[in-house]
Amino acid sequence: MSYLQVVTKEEKLIWLYLYICEAHDTTLCLHCQRLSPNSEPEFSDCELMTTYLFSIIEEKHLEIKAIHRFIQKYWSSYFPKLPSYAKYAERLKRLVEVFPVLAEQVLADAPKGLVHWGISIVDSMPIILAQQKRCDQAKVAPEICDKGYCSSKNTWYYGTKLHVLAWRRRQTLPLPEFVGITPASEHDVVAFKRIAPLLQHRQVFGDKAYFDKKLKELLENEQHTTMQTCVRRVKGQQHLPSDHKLFSTLVSKVRQPLESLFNWINEKTGIQTAAKVRSFAGLQIHVFGKLTAAFFLLAFSFLNP
Repeated sequence: MSYLQVVTKEEKLIWLYLYICEAHDTTLCLHCQRLSPNSEPEFSDCELMTTYLFSIIEEKHLEIKAIHRFIQKYWSSYFPKLPSYAKYAERLKRLVEVFPVLAEQVLADAPKGLVHWGISIVDSMPIILAQQKRCDQAKVAPEICDKGYCSSKNTWYYGTKLHVLAWRRRQTLPLPEFVGITPASEHDVVAFKRIAPLLQHRQVFGDKAYFDKKLKELLENEQHTTMQTCVRRVKGQQHLPSDHKLFSTLVSKVRQPLESLFNWINEKTGIQTAAKVRSFAGLQIHVFGKLTAAFFLLAFSFLNP
């Protein structure tokens, strides 16, 4: 697909629809096939994904009900077969396997000219369904959610963690390479170990939560990958030596753009707050649907409102 300079909202909507249609015909169709009499609904899956993503990208409508209302009020001439809100929400949940595939396609199409191919950054951010006193009573999506502690926010919460390993880019936000979610209680380094065998010939920067001596040695000796983490104090140590403080500061500067990426994604999509999620499928749509919208903005600057 050629990427033309688009200006108006109508042009953005049409471009997004054509992009999704092309992706659907090549890869997405394998993840949303129907074996039923209604295998070709009047309101297509491409229209469904387009309306959902466009509403987040263009208007920052973060909830499904607001998205449906927005399309119904302002874009009904483009989508005359828009179903009721209940059917729209139910159809959206059936696409839980499609959004991660689409997100991967969008990142593959992102410009690569600014990437530091030898430098990766890893970190996590909380996706919060409930916090403080409510986190002990929350029971939504137990398949992937539980109670955990967020040190950056100094709070206990019920939810999940979003983990990202990204390529560092010059003077701009990092480009995600691996994305996943785990229960809130799972330690960051445990999640990182799942993708560590795939990392070859690079430097990976993370905070002190990613320090693991055996893993560090394994990466260096077998995969020519160096793990650079902030230095943690050992038991009984009151202060870090000045050289350790300096090294930790340097590591923090390298990994800081990933924190900026998390803040940017949350600003654009409200991904961190999931208080209205009521099911595992709803949580998957909340996380990967909003990530897909953010990745479109990250990859194609002309879509930014």
